[in-house]
Amino acid sequence: MAFSQRLGADFYAKIQAEIRERMDAAGIDLLLLDSNDDVIYTTGFSHYTTERPVVVAITATDAFLLLPELERTHAAHQHIAAEAIVYFEFPGINPWNEVLGRKFADFKGTVAYGHAISLARIKPIEGAFPNAERVIASNIVQQMRLRKHPEEIALHREAARLSDRMVEAGVEMIRDAMRKGGPLPSEVEIESYVSRHAVRTMHEEHEDVMLVQGLASGLVYSGPRSAFPHGMPTGNPVKIGESIILSLGCRVGARASESERTFFIGEPSKVQEQHYAVAYEAQRMATAALIAGHTCASADNLVLAYIRDSGMGEYLLHRVGHGMGIMFHEAPWVEGGDQTILEPGMITSSEPAIFVPGFAGYRIADTVLIAAEAPDSMTVYPRKLDDIVIS
Repeated sequence: MAFSQRLGADFYAKIQAEIRERMDAAGIDLLLLDSNDDVIYTTGFSHYTTERPVVVAITATDAFLLLPELERTHAAHQHIAAEAIVYFEFPGINPWNEVLGRKFADFKGTVAYGHAISLARIKPIEGAFPNAERVIASNIVQQMRLRKHPEEIALHREAARLSDRMVEAGVEMIRDAMRKGGPLPSEVEIESYVSRHAVRTMHEEHEDVMLVQGLASGLVYSGPRSAFPHGMPTGNPVKIGESIILSLGCRVGARASESERTFFIGEPSKVQEQHYAVAYEAQRMATAALIAGHTCASADNLVLAYIRDSGMGEYLLHRVGHGMGIMFHEAPWVEGGDQTILEPGMITSSEPAIFVPGFAGYRIADTVLIAAEAPDSMTVYPRKLDDIVIS
């Protein structure tokens, strides 16, 4: 049976029921959410974000989705878990906030909006509810999203599998070019190839594909350019004797995973081996430290101290990791300033790294599920030195 990316009506009913419980405890009568990720989480509706507001409105009994006319049929096609409220255009002769306000005419309770809302939308919301007792911010949904439900974990695990396959496809592309003795592919050619490979695999192996922004993509950077974290792929061809970072990921059912490995094109030098040994051990320690009941800060402090003690402190540029969910980057943050206690069901990256200016960067990253027994790395592509030499 083909893998299904779509979560069913029961899932969204469960999510909305929990939201209502939290609303009741916080004294909130109407919750408004307008970020793309919160809309997906609460209703299953995926759309291309523009200036046109799309807003989920949740009450004690119902869920509504305010959306522009051009998204009406798109929402119907996705069988969203909310009743549609439609406005025509933005900024509109009949503005979105006035349409929303008329739906809740004479509303007098407490209105709350999600923390991710645009500041420019707060005043229009306040204007739509002139009789509201108060209009406040709420992080109800952000807190819920920290821990994933089993249905979501299944999506993350499939995204992790495909992310590993993206890395595998990139390696094979380079290796095949080396076998043929011709020119090696450029960074942008590799990134384009592996992204298409992932999307093609989804369409071949899944019964449906939930289209989201950033469906499958990544960063590919080689040689001295790999010392720039988040360097965009260029037309620079990979070269024998250099290292290359394949930082790749995808979203299955709008749930993200990423797999990242550093490879050597041909046999590495002793200096390259020394750098990689530190990066390898740091990442092993990081994953092992993502323990339920411990803080995010504890993992970051442990691993960064190891890198500094190894004499590589000057090459440190970032934290150990970040949470993953609907977004590739979301709370919690595996960093010394985040005292969030790791709980089963959370998903984070494990990606400490070193970056040697003018020479190379070395980063290994996995998508890790926090489990009661021990950290569960959902990405498993090999990372030992013998496994990451492309020859």
